[in-house]
This record gives sequence, C-alpha cells and structure tokens, in this order.
Amino acid sequence: MKNKTVLPLPRYTRRKWLKGAQTWGYFFEPPTWARHPSEERGPCPVGAEELGTDYGAAVRRVEGVLLPALDTWRTGGATDPIRGAAPFGTLDWGLAIYRGTDKFRRLKKSVRALHERGFDLVGSYGLKDGRRLGSVRLSAIDTGVVDPLYEKLLRVPVKDKDGKPVLDTRGQPVMRERRTTVNHAMKSCRRAWNVARRLHPKDVPPENPFARMGLVESAGVVPEADYGELLEAVAAADGLGVASLGTALMVTFEWLQRQEHIFNAFELDHYRPKDRPNEVLIVHPKNGEAVWIPLFDKGLPLFPELMGRMDAMKRDRVGSLFFIRDWRDPIAKVPVPWATALGALDFVKKKTKEVIRAAGLRDELSFTSFRHGGLTELGDADLTDTQIRALSRQKSSKVLPRYIKRTRRQIVAGTVKRRALRKGDDAG
Repeated sequence: MKNKTVLPLPRYTRRKWLKGAQTWGYFFEPPTWARHPSEERGPCPVGAEELGTDYGAAVRRVEGVLLPALDTWRTGGATDPIRGAAPFGTLDWGLAIYRGTDKFRRLKKSVRALHERGFDLVGSYGLKDGRRLGSVRLSAIDTGVVDPLYEKLLRVPVKDKDGKPVLDTRGQPVMRERRTTVNHAMKSCRRAWNVARRLHPKDVPPENPFARMGLVESAGVVPEADYGELLEAVAAADGLGVASLGTALMVTFEWLQRQEHIFNAFELDHYRPKDRPNEVLIVHPKNGEAVWIPLFDKGLPLFPELMGRMDAMKRDRVGSLFFIRDWRDPIAKVPVPWATALGALDFVKKKTKEVIRAAGLRDELSFTSFRHGGLTELGDADLTDTQIRALSRQKSSKVLPRYIKRTRRQIVAGTVKRRALRKGDDAG
C-alpha cells in the first residue's frame, strides 16, 4: 500500500513510488546546469543514479559520496575532494589503507593535506585507456610505470590570467617545472605503499616502485615580493572581491606568519583580545614558537594600514578562524574558512595567483613570496640579528648559541626601522 512519507531527502534526491515493487524508490538527479557545464569546469563527475529502495543507504550514498563530489567539482577544488570506496588491491585502496592508520591521523593537518595533494596528483593521472592510475591494481604498478609517470608530471604548461596556455614565438606551450610538488607526491606514495605493505603483506607487492627513485631536490629559490608589489597585490585583491586574501598577504609580509598558520591557526582572539587590546599573537606551530607583537608605540599605531583592515574584519564576529572567505557559501549560507576542513590551501593558492596576475606582477610570485619579501626587508632595514629573530621567531642550530631574550622593545625598534626604510624608498 502506498503510504505518505515525510522523511527528509538530501539535495537533488527524489522519491518515486515503484508500482511493481510496491515501495518507494530513491533517485539522485543532478541539476540541469551540471549536465551542460562550461568548458573550463569540465564534465561533472556524477550523473543521475538509481539509489534503490533502502532510505538509509540512499541518504548515505548521496551525502557521503555524490554531493561532496558534486560540490568539489562545482567549486573548482574549494572543498576537499571526495573519496569513495576504493576497489580492493588497487592503488586507491593502498592509499586508503594508509589514511585509515593512526600514523596518518596523528600527522599535523598541514602534513596530511600535503600527502593528500600528492595522492590526488598521482592517483588522478589519466592513462591512455581512459582509466585513472588510482584504479590500477598494485601488482601492475612497477618502476616501469612510476619512472615515466614522474617525468610526465614534472613539467606543466604555464597559463595566463584566463587559464589558457602561454605560447612561445614558435607557437609551442611554455612549460614550467614543479619538481618540489612532484617529489613530495612520490614520497607520499612511497610512505603509503610501505605502510599498506606492512598491514597487508599478502596483498601489497614487496617491491615499492616509489622507493629509491633518486629524486633530485629543486634548487629553486622562492622569489621575493617587495613592499610596492604587496600594495599592488592588495589593491588587486580588493578589486577582485577577495579583500581578506589581500589582508592575509599583509599579515605574512608584516608579521612573517606562514600561510598554513594564517589560514589554519590564526584565530579571532589572537588579534587584540580583551585582555591584550594593543597586541596580536602570532603563532608558528612549525617550530612551536609564538610571539605577542605590540601594535602601538607611544600611542601611535605601528601597522596603521593593516590594523584598519583587521579591525574591520573582526567587527561583530565571535570566536573562530580569523580568515574566512569574502562571500557566503551557497551550501553553508555563511562565509567559510579559506582552508578546507582538512587544512588544504589549494584554493588559497589558486586565488592568490589570480590576484598576482590581476595586479600585473611577476608570474613566479606566490603567497610565500610575500613572507620572504618581509624577511628580506628586515635585512634591508639594518635590523640586528636579535631584532630579526624577535620578529620572525626564527630558531635554528646556527642562532641558538646566540639566543637572546626577545623583548617588546626589540620588536618595536625593528618595526620602526622597517617603516622608516619604506619612507626612504618613497622619497628616493
């Protein structure tokens, strides 16, 4: 007998009465705009699907696999990629084994995100027969597969601000090398293979094709952005509607905080909390350091431009991560953090590159370039070693023997010197 049901259904899911089975059936039907996507976005990874007659199983399938996959595709990577159940014995399965271990879960969020980017780079590689490498059985992956894969992943075409390949005078794509990224991917897969082999010695081949590859580390030096380029980037970010990203660039330049900590560890209460209204707490989880930076000297703001933006961003907000996107997420209905739930910063890097290109700056610049530019400015301002370490919280074997207590006075003196240097450059 056909009875009414009021059970809630996820997005794009409908129920239909099946006369032959005399029960309700469930169906996933993506929106029409997903069936005819733009060329840039590419084909939608999910399509219409019969979900069966089990309500619970249908909802789990939609909410756990189909909707996350659709949302990841829709946002162009702004959300974490979805991982469905991997077929037994495949590379995807081996990577999933590693993800499920305490060894992986105990890693810092930023390290897990780095591994995930490597897994995705390797597993998503398309083969000539249309399959993903991740769908291939481990027994079929050897050095004859991995070594050519490394070379193919190493070089990618340079793209312009519209996402189109840049061509040289002969009409050929201009290529760039991403050695550090690919090296990390190989190391991540090597680690996953070893862990999976230890847990499943009968199912994972003993020879790890990602081991002993003779990886050559990149000698590339991170290009540095100067203060003038920072101002141009901030103006471009404002123009593109991502003002918070421009503010984050100022934070990394002025306070030398790394991007993974700005977007994953900088909280609202770190900036001018009630008990310390004239200071900002800059944490450096990488080396376990933290520093309270004074914001005023003799009643005058030390960072007037940055503080104005930070004050506006904090106004009328309650405790959470400081840096959130400048628009309401269509799903959450509120602005969400720039970093994904797993701490991945791919979306930050993508938007930063858009800002750099919109500003007409050097294409080799990145978010990290602005932190390195801030560090370089410390030296150009003739700061002492003690003042530099007070601001940057650098700590290595070379400076530890000369370690001197970092004081508010050293931080203020260093900041004053930096601002004086900028005024001198403007005058010249």
